[in-house]
Amino acid sequence: MVKKNTCIFISGKGSNLKNLINKSRDYNFPINIKLVISNNVNAEGIKYAKKNSIPFMYINTRVRNFEYRIIEELKKRKISLICLAGYMKILSNKFIKLFKNNIINIHPSLLPKFKGLNTFARVLKEKEIKTGCTVHFVNEKLDGGKIITQKKFFLKPNDKESDLKIKTQKLEYLAFPEAIIKLYRKG
Repeated sequence: MVKKNTCIFISGKGSNLKNLINKSRDYNFPINIKLVISNNVNAEGIKYAKKNSIPFMYINTRVRNFEYRIIEELKKRKISLICLAGYMKILSNKFIKLFKNNIINIHPSLLPKFKGLNTFARVLKEKEIKTGCTVHFVNEKLDGGKIITQKKFFLKPNDKESDLKIKTQKLEYLAFPEAIIKLYRKG
């Protein structure tokens, strides 16, 4: 199996990155993580990249033309899939068009509900009976791309934001790899 060269974009703890690194070690898993990019110099997820000898780079998104540096690095490493795993910046339309249908994102709600930030608070405020996570293609509309897979759970009456976060992350660790396999499944 020829694995797809993949880049993971992160901003924080990197728990989805850690999960994907572990999955990518499986011979049958279709990606090989060649690069980790973070917009946060203090992102804990960078530790996973270092520990696993995966090249990483910090991008200062306040600097002009920062996407040019990213694009050059992605081309140099022949990246064919970009996974946004808790990356808290919006990519430009130009960048998205350049990598059309090759950027996927994991979002902590059942899209199209609750796009954007503060998802768990909004789920509770709206008294939803179920929630979960969605892996979707990235397009020019915020959290608006075609859905690849979703995982859901039912809320309990006493659930707090912290409970939703824990339950959602457990589903994310299943959904992200499942979506990647789905993308590259033959047939």
